[in-house]
Amino acid sequence: MPQNNPPSMTPDEKIAALRRSMRVHGIDAWIVPTADPHQSEYIADRWKTRAWLSGFTGSAGTLVVAQDAAGLWTDARYHIRAAQDLAGTSIKLFRDKLPGVPTYIDWLAAELTPGAAVGYDGAVMSVGEAKKLSRSLGGKGVVFRHDLDLAEEIWPDRPDLPDGPLVLHETRFSGETRASKLARVRQLMEAQGAQVLLMAALDEIAWTLNIRGSDIAFNPLALSFAVITADEVRLFVDPRKLSPEVHDELTADGVIFAPYDGIEGFLQELLAGATVLIDPDKTSYGLARAIPPSCTVKEAAGIPRALKAVKNATQLAGIRDAHVRDGVAMVRWLRWLDGAVAGGAQTEVTVAGKLAEFRSQTAHYQGLSFGTIAGYRANSAIGHYSPQPETTPTLEPAGLLVIDSGAQYLDATTDITRTVSLGAPTPEEQHAFTRVLQSQIRLATTRFPRGATGVQLDALAREPLWREGWQCRHGIGHGVGHYLGVHEGPPRFSPTGTAVIQPGMVLTIEPGVYFEGRFGIRIENMVIVVADGGDEFGDFCSFETVTRCPIDLTLVEPSLLSDQEIAWLDDYHRCVYDTLAPHLDADEQEWLRLATRRLA
Repeated sequence: MPQNNPPSMTPDEKIAALRRSMRVHGIDAWIVPTADPHQSEYIADRWKTRAWLSGFTGSAGTLVVAQDAAGLWTDARYHIRAAQDLAGTSIKLFRDKLPGVPTYIDWLAAELTPGAAVGYDGAVMSVGEAKKLSRSLGGKGVVFRHDLDLAEEIWPDRPDLPDGPLVLHETRFSGETRASKLARVRQLMEAQGAQVLLMAALDEIAWTLNIRGSDIAFNPLALSFAVITADEVRLFVDPRKLSPEVHDELTADGVIFAPYDGIEGFLQELLAGATVLIDPDKTSYGLARAIPPSCTVKEAAGIPRALKAVKNATQLAGIRDAHVRDGVAMVRWLRWLDGAVAGGAQTEVTVAGKLAEFRSQTAHYQGLSFGTIAGYRANSAIGHYSPQPETTPTLEPAGLLVIDSGAQYLDATTDITRTVSLGAPTPEEQHAFTRVLQSQIRLATTRFPRGATGVQLDALAREPLWREGWQCRHGIGHGVGHYLGVHEGPPRFSPTGTAVIQPGMVLTIEPGVYFEGRFGIRIENMVIVVADGGDEFGDFCSFETVTRCPIDLTLVEPSLLSDQEIAWLDDYHRCVYDTLAPHLDADEQEWLRLATRRLA
């Protein structure tokens, strides 16, 4: 039964309200993941229950509330920020994956007694996570409730579903028609013996059908589900999103429309004996349970996921072009920053806004690809710091500024990080920056055999940091979508990056090191994986760096670099200048000439 809660409550008051609902339903512990019905990384406001309850607004984390304790688990990107956000609450922070820190499932196993009831909203918990819970806790006599959405009972002003329009993504940008993509998807369905493919991942639906939307901040996605068979495509979407033009074009390609909330009812009516393919990491437990027992459910990574990770020639050309425009915006912003800081009126928030302004003046710009991370001095050590107007410091002509930003263009998604010294850097800052630069160069210049995985390449980039006894507490890089999500699997450079790195994939290389309470450094470029010859030992690949933006030379300690590393930096800066200068005026060209001067 809904509670009559005031709109304004503290995190502890919200937790108390949740516990009241838990007691009504006989639930001993409630799990709140950062998730929506599509297992999106970024989620619409309606499903930001964990953030609403805890006050921690990072993009990753799990909140667990028992009757006498509450904990929040988040990864290393957010350890500092979460500690700040949770200060003054009764919620304990668990720094996930650090030695000696239990997982939330292990914590539940220790806290609960046999017969205890554990609940979660099955509409947003993935199949994979639900099964993990069952395996780990089921043997301890734990009872699960997955048919409730307690947020509905305690969140008085919970946002409605977003209703942005669904738009078409033109083939001149995507490089492949939806008919061609559907043919490839069906071919792989047949190879896996599946008659039905259930798609819940929004980016996979968008890629397959050449559609985009605006339902999730920073992501051009439309809330929808899709079901593909050998002769039918059914798109479950709010009809208010569809203009006549969009409706007619998709219908002409065989798409049948159904209401967004009609997906469970449709699945319940599937023909007996059908083999239904689902991605357990992208399908909610509640949705999977709607499939009749008479069907065979086969679990595998989403078919479009692997297909869209390898970009075609049209997409790669667009990515290269977009990085020229993005680089021009970055150069204009860096030049502006040089003169603006001395005035004493700039903050992390204002400089992030100015960068967005420069980007908005470029062709095909659609918005940011994530909330800009602009961290000054001690804030630069917070990996995924989010500047706030009420707490942002004023920038001074001293200290380091880390700016991690990106944009959505019709022909690309960009992601770049630069660390900038706002005054004379200290020797310690130069030393740390140069080691991070060496990590960037080490991976960017690597030639590797086909079949190499992200975890193998990740280790190469870390060696210059390990030499100092430092750890980069995040992955070295991630896949990037094409006018889709800025984080795209399966490729990534990380200790868990098991996917093979293939030609046509687009990733970031972004090593960093962070000294809590003092400063942080990160350098991020985007790269395209390219074929690089072969012989009797097999085929090889290498990386083409596509980011075009100067690296702060005042932070480089040349004595630490080898001749080859200096040559890479000089060659990179020559390419930056030659590519961007034709798009700049005389004063901007002169600034860029100095910023890309030879180090040798």
